[in-house]
Amino acid sequence: MWYKFAEKTDCISQVGGEPEPDMATQTKPVLYGYFRSSCSWRVRIAFALKGVEYDQVPVNLIKDGGQQLTEQYKTRNPMQQVPAVEVDGVTLSQSLAVIQYIDETRPGPRLLPADPKKRAQVRMISDLIASGIQPLQNLYVIQKIGAEKVQWAQHFIDRGFQALESILKQTSGKYCVGDEISMADICLVPQVYNAERFKVDVGQYPTIKRLNQTLLEIEAFKVSHPSCQPDTPAELRT
Repeated sequence: MWYKFAEKTDCISQVGGEPEPDMATQTKPVLYGYFRSSCSWRVRIAFALKGVEYDQVPVNLIKDGGQQLTEQYKTRNPMQQVPAVEVDGVTLSQSLAVIQYIDETRPGPRLLPADPKKRAQVRMISDLIASGIQPLQNLYVIQKIGAEKVQWAQHFIDRGFQALESILKQTSGKYCVGDEISMADICLVPQVYNAERFKVDVGQYPTIKRLNQTLLEIEAFKVSHPSCQPDTPAELRT
């Protein structure tokens, strides 16, 4: 079974038959991920923006004590995290590395701007989210925190969003950096989703809120949303 993006739907369509060959390679990428993982969602968005068809193999982070902790999965991602992506004969982890590889090897809209200053701004924002905010709500970290996990997550999201709001006021146009969608936008939307899960008042950050609302209207962000993935539990589907 394989999945492709339907042109007029909010979710991924499941279809049968033989996959069409990708423009860059005859073998479709395989994404090992989890429906609610923000890092997996980043990769799904990138594939969608590039129009790349791919297979998904769910890795349930909770079931069976965490399927990412098996020895079999450890061969794909030694950090035992999602995502892992098999593409062009190599297995990549770390979502930003995957996104940049996709951008460099697939046609379609740029995910990093051609202008060096804007490209640096995109990387700065992406790193701020991917290194400075998201890891502090990582499932492994939250499990270690215990009863105070919500307060912990709220503190570090607010701390990160205060910095991010200040930066985005300077860099944003229609999107995070100017008027073209970039890797920064790919990182932003899943992080806002996480913030809302932990009951952070995103209204305190008007630039972040505006950008997120704009991006969620774009098809690539809709089809990649956690609410409509192959492994999304029925009660969380929209």
